[in-house]
Amino acid sequence: MPYKIFYAFILILSVSTGLSAQQDSLTADNTHNSSPDIEKLRQPKNFIKTNPMGIVLKNYSIQYERAISRKISAALTFRTMPSTTLPFKDQIVKSVGDNDPDTKATIEEFKLSNFAITPEIRLYLSKRGYGRGFYIASFYRLAVFKTDDLNFTYSNSANISSTIKLSGKLTSNTGGLLFGVQWPLGKHLCLDWQILGPHLGSGMGEFKGVSSQPLTQEEQDDLKQELNDLDIPFTNKTVSVNANGASLKLNGPWGGIRTGLSVGFRFN
Repeated sequence: MPYKIFYAFILILSVSTGLSAQQDSLTADNTHNSSPDIEKLRQPKNFIKTNPMGIVLKNYSIQYERAISRKISAALTFRTMPSTTLPFKDQIVKSVGDNDPDTKATIEEFKLSNFAITPEIRLYLSKRGYGRGFYIASFYRLAVFKTDDLNFTYSNSANISSTIKLSGKLTSNTGGLLFGVQWPLGKHLCLDWQILGPHLGSGMGEFKGVSSQPLTQEEQDDLKQELNDLDIPFTNKTVSVNANGASLKLNGPWGGIRTGLSVGFRFN
């Protein structure tokens, strides 16, 4: 279903762009003596932008926006984060302290990667339009998060600790509204401030780990308890443990906040 929505968005964008181009051509023919209308036709309608602030969080993004009319534009954003440790890992580890060595070790070794595709339709409220001024956008986001280093510690009857490493991915589908403002910076540059974009939806994932040696019943019970104690609010968990390893399935609501400051290049 997410991919059908994505393809439908591309189709709508292509048709709308074609109709917009035809409308602009007709307007130019019928109003060739009207300098204000000619000036409108000269406004850049294409924007390619990136968010340099995301680099701090190890997120890299690029967005293409096309003005369909003076008030309406369509945009598509692609974001990716390669497999890496958590942003601000050192600060998080310090907040945990030395009283919880297992959690501290998990954070230090934990690695995460993700990518997201976000189509959106923008409504510009400014009279000038064509990608300028305050806007409200409706958007959909498909995001996939992957990890190969989610460690859980368990003990056997002799109180000897061992660790199992879980790997897997979580896929989320969310939708929301974005409020922002975009300014031209000279003839070819622009600044896009995405002020606030809350989005809600659902997420589903599975993480599996294989033990290097068969687990005893005591080890299975302890590992299952550790996984069940994992506190994820509003999320349904399904834990399965056997002599070969463990599986953790997650299913529940998912959400987030879009915000950022992007710079870009605009052209006709």
